[in-house]
Amino acid sequence: MTTTAPSPQGARLSLYDRWASRVVTDPAIARRWRWLAPTLITLLAGVLRLWNLGHPHALVFDETYYAKDSWTQWNLGYPATWPEEADPRFLAGETDIFSTVGSFVVHPPLGRFLIGIGFGLFGPDTAVAWRVIAALVGTAVVLSVYLIARHLTGSTSFASVAGLLMAVDGLAIVLSRVALLDIFLTFFVLLAVWFVLLDRRTHLRRLEAAIDDAAARDPDADPSPWGPVFWNRPWVLAAGAAIGAATAVKWSGLYVAAALGVYLVVTDALARRRLGVAFWPLAAVVRQGVVAFLLFIPVAVAVYLASWIGWLTTEGGWDRSADPDASALQNLWTYHQAIYNFHVGLTAPHGYASPAWQWPLLLRPTSMYYQQQGDLVQNIYSMPNPLIWYAGVAAVIWLGYRFVVARDWRHAIVLVGVGATYLPWLLYPERTIFQFYTIATLPFLVLALTFALRAVAGAPGDSAYRRTSGQRVVGVFLVVALALSAFWYPILTGTPVPYSFWQLHNWMPGWI
Repeated sequence: MTTTAPSPQGARLSLYDRWASRVVTDPAIARRWRWLAPTLITLLAGVLRLWNLGHPHALVFDETYYAKDSWTQWNLGYPATWPEEADPRFLAGETDIFSTVGSFVVHPPLGRFLIGIGFGLFGPDTAVAWRVIAALVGTAVVLSVYLIARHLTGSTSFASVAGLLMAVDGLAIVLSRVALLDIFLTFFVLLAVWFVLLDRRTHLRRLEAAIDDAAARDPDADPSPWGPVFWNRPWVLAAGAAIGAATAVKWSGLYVAAALGVYLVVTDALARRRLGVAFWPLAAVVRQGVVAFLLFIPVAVAVYLASWIGWLTTEGGWDRSADPDASALQNLWTYHQAIYNFHVGLTAPHGYASPAWQWPLLLRPTSMYYQQQGDLVQNIYSMPNPLIWYAGVAAVIWLGYRFVVARDWRHAIVLVGVGATYLPWLLYPERTIFQFYTIATLPFLVLALTFALRAVAGAPGDSAYRRTSGQRVVGVFLVVALALSAFWYPILTGTPVPYSFWQLHNWMPGWI
């Protein structure tokens, strides 16, 4: 918790500052709040994601692929084909009508395996089965955002703001309530970022301590022009495993892997320069950078390959025996070539397709389910909270400016997250892609917004009047954001609502 400055003569501290001062002076309250805040926010996120999760009992949007493929992969070790018009039969309980012929799927197996765990827990007869793991992982995403924000800001209050905004955002809720892959990708990306941040803290301390110790032992000796090299970096190994898991869900995890690899090297290089290492660029790239690569990439590759174990150890997977004389890994490479060709050539028209340049403007969110009976409408619409979304986009622009001015490492990691999860999609303007892919970017928008709200709330050294005014603005922002989330929640969850209420959400021509 950040301490507050004393108020000038005659000025009155804000309600928040009076409460924060009490927390700072009472360690028991601070300790209790540090545990209570994330617990309550995570519980809220869980309720919003798990409530009435089995409704609708339907295959929503691409659940028609992922749910059935996960079920066959859970049974056979690989996705298999289904007969024509399988969806209504599957929903009616005929879940054993799949063949043993491998089906061509265009994403790695880990996300389907995670969905399959729900089948193992509940059986295939309820929609809860194929959605429950996504809901639990989506809840963990909220906690991850809280932890990263707490690490970056050092403030339980503003970490709570970040977690709360992520908990109530519509896009985060919807992607946690349907059996798609993107929420799993988001979780593993956040996990990798969290591990990289933990490594940064320990690595820089050790680097500084090693250089200081060397100078203390022999003050007259010339300092090492390279600096030390560290192999014992367990958080880099953990980050590699997490990013390998992200890539084993969707290949877009590769962009984040590259970005985090560069971040590790640049962070080390700047630390060596600050500590007076003469050859800091080469030391960071050629020496410590090579070690970081060996810690980061092989474990990522191992986790990725491990996700294919079902396909590798069975004979029925698609193209498993494309070349009878080739090894399983050679056939897997052939399969990967087919997947790549599919993705780069995916230009089929879709009514809810949205190129990446449109995403910041929120021109075409994705309607995933719509049913109307009389005057009642049921809709599942992957709509971010409009206030959180647009404010988050503006906050990213502001954060970029602040980074240029102040060179704050905390801003850098948020901008790296935004860039790695969004900018690569601009390279595919002709591909059929959707607004809901931004679920991987949303946590970083929320983190940028948290920094912006923290600046609005005022710094500890500001006057009581400045802080009171700023905190009121933040309070109004949060109240409006929560009200908008409540207004949109029925449209996110397929809750039956009057058609006139549904129409109230048509704010722009591309919405719904």
